[in-house]
This record gives sequence, C-alpha cells and structure tokens, in this order.
Amino acid sequence: MRTLVVVVLTCLALTCAPLIGDAKEKEPVKRLEESATVFSEIMDTPDNSIPQDLLEMAHCIVIVPGLKKGAFIVGAQYGKGYLSCRNKNGAGWSAPGAIRIEGGSVGFQIGGSETDLVMLVMNQRGAEKLLSSEFTVGAEGEVAAGPVGRSSSAETDASMRAEILSWSRSRGVFAGIALKGATLREDLDDNEALYGKRLDNRGIVTTGIAPPSAAAKLLSLLGRYSWRQTN
Repeated sequence: MRTLVVVVLTCLALTCAPLIGDAKEKEPVKRLEESATVFSEIMDTPDNSIPQDLLEMAHCIVIVPGLKKGAFIVGAQYGKGYLSCRNKNGAGWSAPGAIRIEGGSVGFQIGGSETDLVMLVMNQRGAEKLLSSEFTVGAEGEVAAGPVGRSSSAETDASMRAEILSWSRSRGVFAGIALKGATLREDLDDNEALYGKRLDNRGIVTTGIAPPSAAAKLLSLLGRYSWRQTN
C-alpha cells in the first residue's frame, strides 16, 4: 500500500511540475499586461492623472500593479512590476526590466490592502540609482508626492526638484504619495522568463535589446503620453 502511495504521489509530481513551470513563466507576461492596463486607466482621466509634461521630462518610469500589504508583518509591503527608461536618443522607451519592491511606506491609508504604484525618475542621477541591482527610495530630497492633473505648472519648487515622483491608486482613488524606505531590486528570474536569458536591468535598458511582444501595449502607451521632440 505504501509503495502504491509513493508511486501515485510521484506521478502527480511529474504531471504537475510542467504545469507549475508554465504558470511561473506566464506570470511575468501577465504582470506586464497588467502594468499597461494600470497606466492606461490612470492616463485615461486627464484631470486626475499624471501630468503629461512630467511624463515628457521623465528619464524612467516604474509601474507596480497590485502592491500588497502584508497580512502578518505590520507595515510590510511587497510587489513586482517593471521599469522602462528613455532610449539614448530621447525618442521612445526601452524594453522593460523586471523589478521587485519591498518594505517602505506606500500609504494604504485610503483603505485598500492592495494598491497600484507608479514612479517617475526625473533626472540621470536617479536613473543610475534605479538601474543598480538594488536601491532604497526615500532619502532626504530624493522622492516627493507627484502632482495630479493635466499640468504640473502649479507645483512647488521642492517637488519639482525631486529625483523621483510617486503616485498610488487604491480603490479607484489616485493621488501623489511620498514613498519612504522602499527597496527596489531587479528581478533576474522574471527577466529570464521574458527574454529567455538572465539579463540585468541595466543591460536591458542601455543596449537596445528588443522588447518582448507582451511589452508592445505598454511601450505604445508610453510613447503616446510622453512624446518628446528630438533634434
């Protein structure tokens, strides 16, 4: 009887293993599609969106769909998403690189246990930090709550000098947040699932690697809402 049980369990493991593997490979693709949906929904309401002039000035963008608040550790937060940066000539956006975000204070005060997070990196210094293997957001003067609306012209100099501007959306409410203490790490496993090899984010962004087909919608939306004239 024991032998039969072992045989059955072994067969189940062998049968399920490919299914689990397929599911893990599909998760990064699904998350990429969700990132595009989040960005599209936010930008489809111009009076309550990321100001387009900021998108036009941004060096990089980070989108994390469904950042989760930990159920067992007070204040713990975790999520996965993608970054993309301007191409070297300033026109268009790079293939996306996968990231993980952990910890920090994202502001679930709106009441949800899950929130969408968007960050704009506004200068080259911030972009260099973003493309490192990991960095912690929220040092003094580094990050500020992003403005909401059609234009950022009424914003204070302090927020406009920030390296990173951040926003969250929870239960349909979209607002700027001052992200504090969150650690961003590149996700080599998700990059491997998307590109078929283990690539770091700096390599993806700076070498002009071809984006996966699943990124087409997101890159198209970024181009549409952040068009920049180049010489």
